[in-house]
Amino acid sequence: MLKFACVQMTSGTDIAQNLAFAENAIRQAAMNGATFVATPENTDFMMSDREQKIALAYKAAEHPALLQFDKLARELGITILIGSVAVKADGAKLKNRSLLFGPNGLIATYDKIHLFDVDLPTGERRRESDMMAAGDCSVVAQTPFGKIGLTICYDIRFPHLYRKLAQNGASVLCVPSAFTVSTGQMHWEILLRARAIENGVFVIAPAQCGTHDGGRKTYGHSLIIDPWGKILAQGGDSPEIIYADINMSEVDLFRQSIPSLGYNPFFN
Repeated sequence: MLKFACVQMTSGTDIAQNLAFAENAIRQAAMNGATFVATPENTDFMMSDREQKIALAYKAAEHPALLQFDKLARELGITILIGSVAVKADGAKLKNRSLLFGPNGLIATYDKIHLFDVDLPTGERRRESDMMAAGDCSVVAQTPFGKIGLTICYDIRFPHLYRKLAQNGASVLCVPSAFTVSTGQMHWEILLRARAIENGVFVIAPAQCGTHDGGRKTYGHSLIIDPWGKILAQGGDSPEIIYADINMSEVDLFRQSIPSLGYNPFFN
């Protein structure tokens, strides 16, 4: 049995303060026995002003999260997923990048592929592509407890990505997020449970919560889900840490019981 943890937080505009909160929460989770701890999308900061956010962002190699959590993972001897940070890309845009660390340091990075460009019935309009450049590569990473697939937030609406990750060996799929309240209330849980069941995997989904710069509100309700679609742990509306005991053999049991993952029919 392994213990997984999700850190739920409300990122503000101060990068150092947000990273300190994440580190303290990760330390607490490790003290409580967690061997894998994940934080949400935008762990470093959330800021409504595009130009200011781009100006404050770091180059990838210089981002303070890189050294801070590399060191922390080595010190604690655990696996840490920093759900995402903003790093400067070529040109005038940023990349929304996950950072995965293990007991021996950085394991992998992943740049968000599907950017959140929507016009919601509530009147909320988001254009992540105005600020972010999309990634173009899926990532499955080897960790001490098995292979995990890295995704971020809006990726959850594109099931073909999760199928590919599972078929490439992932037994855990991570979905660090900053879901809007309106879409979270309707779709958050059902989409995450569907991805778990479709692929016979554990889904780990740490989330942002509360009110951020510019009045943006995020849904919270971090989730840890087993391959059968059972919710093992769920957060609420405020910052917290949720935990679940994980038996990785459940992945093999599910896939042997319902062997749909390898079915690839040809459709005309």
